[in-house]
Amino acid sequence: MDALKLPFVTALLRTVVLAVLIAAFVSPLNPPASASAACTVDPATPKRQLRAMWISSVANIDWPSRTGLSVSAQQAEFRAWLDLAVSKRMNAVVVQVRPTADAFWPSPYEPWSQWLTGTQGGNPGYDPLAFMVNEAHARNLEFHAWFNPYRIANHDDPSRLVATHPARQHPDWRFAYGGKLYYNPGIPEVRDFIEDAIMDAVSRYDVDGVHLDDYFYPYPVSGQNIPDAATFDRYGGSFADVGDWRRNNVNLLVRELDQRIHAAKPHVSFGISPFGIWRNAGTDPLGSRTSGLQSYDAIYADSRQWVKQGWVDYLAPQIYWHIGFSTAAYEVLTAWWSEQVRGTGVQLVIGQAAYRAGASGQEAAWQDPAELSDHLHDNRQHPEVSGDIYFSAKDVRADRIGAFTRVVNAHYTRPALLPARGSAAAPAAPAITSATRGPSGVQLSWTGSGTSYAVHRVDGTPAAADPCFFADARNLIRTTRQTTFTDTTATGPAYTYYVTALNRTHQESAPSAGRAVTSSTPGGFSVVVDNADAGFAAGSAWGTSTYSTQLHGADYRFAQPVAASDPAWFRAAVPSAGSYRVEVWYPADAGYNSATPYVVAASGGNRTVTVDQRTGGGAWRDLGTFTLNAGTYNVVGVSRWTSTTGYVIADAVRITRV
Repeated sequence: MDALKLPFVTALLRTVVLAVLIAAFVSPLNPPASASAACTVDPATPKRQLRAMWISSVANIDWPSRTGLSVSAQQAEFRAWLDLAVSKRMNAVVVQVRPTADAFWPSPYEPWSQWLTGTQGGNPGYDPLAFMVNEAHARNLEFHAWFNPYRIANHDDPSRLVATHPARQHPDWRFAYGGKLYYNPGIPEVRDFIEDAIMDAVSRYDVDGVHLDDYFYPYPVSGQNIPDAATFDRYGGSFADVGDWRRNNVNLLVRELDQRIHAAKPHVSFGISPFGIWRNAGTDPLGSRTSGLQSYDAIYADSRQWVKQGWVDYLAPQIYWHIGFSTAAYEVLTAWWSEQVRGTGVQLVIGQAAYRAGASGQEAAWQDPAELSDHLHDNRQHPEVSGDIYFSAKDVRADRIGAFTRVVNAHYTRPALLPARGSAAAPAAPAITSATRGPSGVQLSWTGSGTSYAVHRVDGTPAAADPCFFADARNLIRTTRQTTFTDTTATGPAYTYYVTALNRTHQESAPSAGRAVTSSTPGGFSVVVDNADAGFAAGSAWGTSTYSTQLHGADYRFAQPVAASDPAWFRAAVPSAGSYRVEVWYPADAGYNSATPYVVAASGGNRTVTVDQRTGGGAWRDLGTFTLNAGTYNVVGVSRWTSTTGYVIADAVRITRV
């Protein structure tokens, strides 16, 4: 999917043969996990669903926004795209890394892409693919690498290619057609080369998926024939029809890539985003009730066979037409593709035309803010549909006429797990080690062996976990690759949290034991102040450490004892005068201080409690109940004034109304 196809699409629309051609890539998906028959699930909050957008690099459509940006500017732009995806509750991005027989990584096969620096072969000064994968995974977004297989250039002048370009070194590998250069799909050495170039990225980078777009043989140009007659004479073998031979060439690429990808990395998914129409029923009784361009005949893409043979993990047809469109209706094609994948194990994701919503010159249907959202309502009728991908990122950001905001509000109110793929065993259930209220919300920590984790929150304190808590996403509040999370939306008096672990292919563990967070007082006041919070202050003599695994939060503070107070203070807003329980958290170690002075600023004067920090760490330790005045002030201090040896530790305090 890229804008370079739009002039062709416009011409086809004028003849009512075709609506839109834009190519891109999607991610592999398995059908959403089934909920227990006893549970009533909400279709608006599905447990599993791919939600992604295409980030197109060709012609600088999305990223980089222009050539020649500095490394820091390129990286800032890409981070912003990922942050956009997270803000829309997406869980994957599909990024074009080989747009025109070039590379967004240091490939031994092909030159650096011109869309990075403006000069083909120009080193951008860093490894974009490594950077992009790391940044996506840091946000728990899957990264699907999008490759255009055959396109060499959007012009037909080989001399404009860098001198080392394989298409210049092997002129017999290429042909010109429609003002562009293409690799010849009928040459076996070309097929091997394209596969090798793609597999270089698969083998060297931690990508989650490989995606091919809809450009196979070139889209037809009136009055021109594909110049491959000599290739057909040489390699056609037993094929009597050139069309059958061309389809077989594409099929070989698809089948061999599928085999090579899974042999190298079984967890990586392989998928294709074909043109939305395979064949029309008027041509083939197996086709759809449409009358547009047929990709089987026009570009020699037998996408239905790829599904039936299981050569792909997912298919993401570009269904870029509105509901009720006479030539190719959205609802007709979604139903037809659902029927094709049914029972095959191939996942179905729908390519959505975000670029059409509210855009000038589009049909009246696309001026309706509800059109795009209505597509997802239609999807709910088909359990085979595993999610959606939007072309393209800039159109998601533009949100013309509020169309994408409507999608988010109607369909993406909760996060979603990615559809599971394959049959790997699920991880063991994780264990929540800490759940405490802090000034910014409930702070959770857990241990586990997952690649990622899902955090669920249930109101109240149920006696046991009900399987229906996890049947859809109504209780899912976060997915993350970390083992900590702060729930900033926890404003109620009582919650119970559960965490599940997911492996690389998204099989989900049983839930952890629940951890309740409640307030013991009618006022419901309880606050945790960590050493990393704004309410903590300490002098320059206090160091920072992550040495002990018993820490609270990300780190803790330490200092040598001296004959002076120099306390580290924990500041809190006490809502009203009264009795409060004061607890402290510290990591314990045999070398820490045996008589650390904790100072509580109680009503009527400071109270000091000494604590042996050699033992009892990694848990809340009660200092006692104290009468505190109302106001925001330094409530608890950790003093360095002690005659005993060993570091004094300041980590966290908890203050609770009793």
